[in-house]
Amino acid sequence: MLLGTVLVLLLLGSAGPASAHAALRGADPGEGSVVKSAPRHITLTFTESVALLDDSFRIYSPDNHRVPLDEPEHADGRSDTARIGLPDGLDDGTYTVAWRVISADSHPASGAFTFSIGKPSPTAPMAPAAPAEHPITASLYDTGRYLAYIAAALLIGTVAFAALCRPPDTAPLRMPLVTGWWTLLTSTAVLLVLRAPYENGTSPATAFDLSAFTGALTGRPGIALLTRLALLVLTAAVLLRLPRLRRAHGEPDGRTAPARLAVGTVLAVALALTWAAAEHASAGIQVPVAMTSSVLHLLAMACWLGGLTALLIVLFRADAPPPVATVTRFSRLAFLSVTVLVVTGVYQSWRGLGSWSALADSSYGRTLAVKLVMTAALLLAAGLSRRLTLGLVTAASSTETETEMEEKGKEEEKVVEGATAAVRERLPELVASATSDKAPPTAPAPAASDDGTSDSPSPAPSPALSSGPTPSDPTPSGPNEPPLDRYRRALRVSVLVEAVVAVVVLLVTTVLASTLPARAEAEAAATGTAPIAGLPAATVVTIPYALDVPGGKGSVQITLDPGRVGENGIQAVAFDPAGALDSIPELRLSFTLAEKDIGPIDAGLTDRGGYWATSDLNLPLPGTWTMKATIRVSEVDQVTESHPLRIEP
Repeated sequence: MLLGTVLVLLLLGSAGPASAHAALRGADPGEGSVVKSAPRHITLTFTESVALLDDSFRIYSPDNHRVPLDEPEHADGRSDTARIGLPDGLDDGTYTVAWRVISADSHPASGAFTFSIGKPSPTAPMAPAAPAEHPITASLYDTGRYLAYIAAALLIGTVAFAALCRPPDTAPLRMPLVTGWWTLLTSTAVLLVLRAPYENGTSPATAFDLSAFTGALTGRPGIALLTRLALLVLTAAVLLRLPRLRRAHGEPDGRTAPARLAVGTVLAVALALTWAAAEHASAGIQVPVAMTSSVLHLLAMACWLGGLTALLIVLFRADAPPPVATVTRFSRLAFLSVTVLVVTGVYQSWRGLGSWSALADSSYGRTLAVKLVMTAALLLAAGLSRRLTLGLVTAASSTETETEMEEKGKEEEKVVEGATAAVRERLPELVASATSDKAPPTAPAPAASDDGTSDSPSPAPSPALSSGPTPSDPTPSGPNEPPLDRYRRALRVSVLVEAVVAVVVLLVTTVLASTLPARAEAEAAATGTAPIAGLPAATVVTIPYALDVPGGKGSVQITLDPGRVGENGIQAVAFDPAGALDSIPELRLSFTLAEKDIGPIDAGLTDRGGYWATSDLNLPLPGTWTMKATIRVSEVDQVTESHPLRIEP
């Protein structure tokens, strides 16, 4: 149930576009500039190191034709630049430059701007720029990243809990350990396969392009993912050999030798480095300090949140409640983890924000504020769990003291009963011995009654010698629960609440990792160059359709880029009535400008593996066009819907 909720939140959270992390700091020629003669190169400068693609530059001439280019390169060997050479003989007019690079923290960044040679063109060209990202590829890639974070916390945290907190029953921990390892392995493999489509902004079907896949493996993110796969294989080998090593060395259950603790620590640090080497910490200021902070932050998060999950499973699924010592050890581990998280989190927040005003004025700052609020709630839940742990320790100590006192009292009673029995056994001998030495005066025999019994009363037995049972204190009865059980039940609830809040904190953390840091955004704004410039925003139209057949209802979202006169690119994605991605057998689009008697012009859409697209639709005149969409939902059923579309010059 909880895992399903997490997946839904992840998929919904990944629906929006991810923010790029490398911001354009400057361009030569600059945005909107007019140069007297054609430059030999176009050079871009970014706020951090970038990797280049084969198609990093697309330049369009004043008549909207693509200019042939050589391979891009870094200017003067600087990794935060991108340069492309221009051919000779360029005509005067306005040129559009569309660019796409990969940030040092593995996220694609793209944008566009214009410059003019000689004088500006009467009408600026409109380049059919590809979208910054493919929606399906981006959703799958972001979901893989989120699952990798969760799996790392589960894997590292479970191992840390078993090794450091030493629960006597580790059988319930096998499930989260295996789940974390397989989830991390699968998500890493998916990220590796999707790396090339994610970088190029293409559909998942292009992942099978061998040349693109090979190229993605040579970049820093690809190398980090390959390293993570190798480390996971090594981790599995260590975990599988651990039980045999314990039996061979005669180690007691629950304890791990220092050498194997050191090996586990090295593997955990190495896994954490595969994130730090390809995300925020690997770019910007103070990279060595930032990467160290990032590794410590990830490990502390895993020990706390993953260990919390392990404790929750032990509390609910172990054959017997975990001993107080196990809960106390985790409480200490959690306190240390929280301390590390606070210190590293403050440093990373300062590094990403750059100023206090950015906390409210930037997307990064607002997301960080949400994380801080949720972290505060998590700390409150953790504080409650810690108080309950202390109460559990106190209750356990009181219970042990009462048990010891009861056992001591029972031993004293046994001694008294044994002495009494011994006196009873020797009483006839003592009486006979006393009478033989000195006989007492003979008392007159009691008179017998008619039934043969004596009339004199029998002497009352001595209380010390009485063999009858002694009354005991009544046992308290009623609905009162023993303190130890009450604290254990409350701790289960508290830890469960803490785990739920921790899931939300982890989700916000992954969103924060996909947001442009406010410091980089401020640096780009200070140069007067926006990260995305030059091209107008794309036109997005949603056309609902309905047929009285199974699967005959839904909608098609059509993106026309740039939605202006000239060449345009089209992407069309189908959705079912619930808003989830849908697959349709065929989609056709045509455009008609009735007032000029033009059309219908067939868009020529092709199936790109989950969506329909084209990149060479030419709309020659401005005006209100009629876009007609024909949606086929089965072999024999189709529907046609029309929508007016305004095309600007």
